[in-house]
Amino acid sequence: MNICVCVKQVPDTAEIRIDPETNTLIRSGVPSIVNPFDLYALETAFRLREEKDGKIWIISMGPAQAEKAVRACLEMGADEGVLISGRAFGGSDTFSTGYILSAGIRAIEEAENIKFDLILCGRQAIDGDTAQVGPELAEHLGISQITMAQRVFFEEEKIIVRRSSREGYDLITTELPAVITVLKSDIPPRCPTLKTKLVARKKTVVVLDETKMKGIVLEHCGLKGSPTRVISTYVPTAKKNGYFIENKDGQAAVEELMDRLQKDGVF
Repeated sequence: MNICVCVKQVPDTAEIRIDPETNTLIRSGVPSIVNPFDLYALETAFRLREEKDGKIWIISMGPAQAEKAVRACLEMGADEGVLISGRAFGGSDTFSTGYILSAGIRAIEEAENIKFDLILCGRQAIDGDTAQVGPELAEHLGISQITMAQRVFFEEEKIIVRRSSREGYDLITTELPAVITVLKSDIPPRCPTLKTKLVARKKTVVVLDETKMKGIVLEHCGLKGSPTRVISTYVPTAKKNGYFIENKDGQAAVEELMDRLQKDGVF
């Protein structure tokens, strides 16, 4: 079984900076991590590989520094890593990102003479919170999709997804290939071991740019190929407006609190 896991390197949310001219995130020099939702997708891939054997490919799109995210996944036990990186892809919105990832997946399949049975993504990235790339990737690839997966497992040779819903969860099956987006679950992502780290050190992360993806249409990539237009972006200013009641006995403190809440229009 061939499984592709899409991961994204995201900035530490406490360190976000915005480019005022392009309204995009400044990633250079900013501490970064692997998107947490994507790590749950990777853990899902590991468990499926334990059931059916096969190979796990990591694919990520981003600047050169995003190779660290790919390597982090290799250190956890993934088999192969690919980074899609090039100036033509800079500033892509979710539509363009889904398109570029689909082109990258097709390029891998052609180069390796394989077909991915399953493509796993995290539910969303913590820097954008759109939850759009997974579904758009499925649309660009022309395959089925299931979102909001709590668990993914095999049952009588069928892939079964326990999908979160307002009432609890649904059990859904689908034909493969398919794209599945994964939620955080009660099964935490595994940690790298010394063995997996040593194995990962010998692996090469393949870098794909626009010249290595046959048939990619550059008009659909980058800022020019992105139909979304960001009018403005800003980092919220943290405000502290707490009110302390000090040096009061219990009854007086309660009375002062009630007066304060009344003045603030709480009731």
